[in-house]
Amino acid sequence: MSEAVIQIRDVSKRFGSHQVLEGISFDIPRGAVTNIMGPSGTGKSVLLKNIIGLLKPEEGSIWIDGQDLVQLSDRELYKVRMKMGVLFQDGALFGSMNLFDNIAFPMREHTKRTEKDIHDTVMEKADLVGLVAHLRKFPGEISGGMKKRAGLARALVLEPEIVLFDEPDSGLDPVRVAYLDDLILKTKAETNATFVVITHNIESTTRVADYMAILFRSRLAAFGSRPELFASDDPVVRQFLHGETHGPIGMDELADAEEEIERTLQQAQAEQAEREYALAGVGAAGAAGAAGMGPDVQSAAADEIPDPWAARDTQQVPVVVPPAASAPNPPVPPTPPQPPAPPW
Repeated sequence: MSEAVIQIRDVSKRFGSHQVLEGISFDIPRGAVTNIMGPSGTGKSVLLKNIIGLLKPEEGSIWIDGQDLVQLSDRELYKVRMKMGVLFQDGALFGSMNLFDNIAFPMREHTKRTEKDIHDTVMEKADLVGLVAHLRKFPGEISGGMKKRAGLARALVLEPEIVLFDEPDSGLDPVRVAYLDDLILKTKAETNATFVVITHNIESTTRVADYMAILFRSRLAAFGSRPELFASDDPVVRQFLHGETHGPIGMDELADAEEEIERTLQQAQAEQAEREYALAGVGAAGAAGAAGMGPDVQSAAADEIPDPWAARDTQQVPVVVPPAASAPNPPVPPTPPQPPAPPW
């Protein structure tokens, strides 16, 4: 294995009481494609966010080119992030910008390049991903696969040393996944960058991955080269890579893990809102209600707030029923005149 560009050491991450990552350690080789895989709810995207620096682990360290991201200041972290490009699941394009401006955005935001330099770079990356003829289109006018390619072009404009993909094949049909895989290999060959891919797609992994890391139940189940893992006898690795129903990976626990992560994220957001409201002079009850807590918490919060309508609602208001109006008697029609008796 070549020199490591990213070193992950004993990384643990929690959301409230839920342990999402625990003791994760492995190296990502420079200039290779490393796929991070595993069942749903095992913390793959959370690990990616820790590598980017969007989240910080409670324990452990993440080293990139000799710098521990966990210990860096915001300014130092910003410099390290300039070495990275990220392709999000849906491309994360700005809907109000055409593709040219979307791809140019990082250069206009983070550099002092001239518009001519920006134009030349956009055309170069658009040509790499096959979008030169579509640069005037808006995201709402193109397919999902084209959005992915535009997102990749944008991720490459700052010439990153590391490119991170968060489930790039999500929502694509098998043919477009194959085209995307070819594009990833072509881009890696031309840029010599390090690619880190979060994916569930086994067939795609067989085409593009040099190395693989498999997560299970918050831990690292295995790491190694692609041939090593496909030949592995580990029960988790074998079941996942071959799509078997018999083994340690169960269906219910995956759904439970995803639900638990969602609950803990909501709880963390509610606690953060409570702290912010407390600093602003608003009571904990008001913060809990504003954070979208459950109905029991909201009703408890409401108990502490006086209701100006409560006194009126509890008063006994006499009900006056008006007497029924007597209807006038209908007029009696006059008796019609009797015809005269016949003479016979």
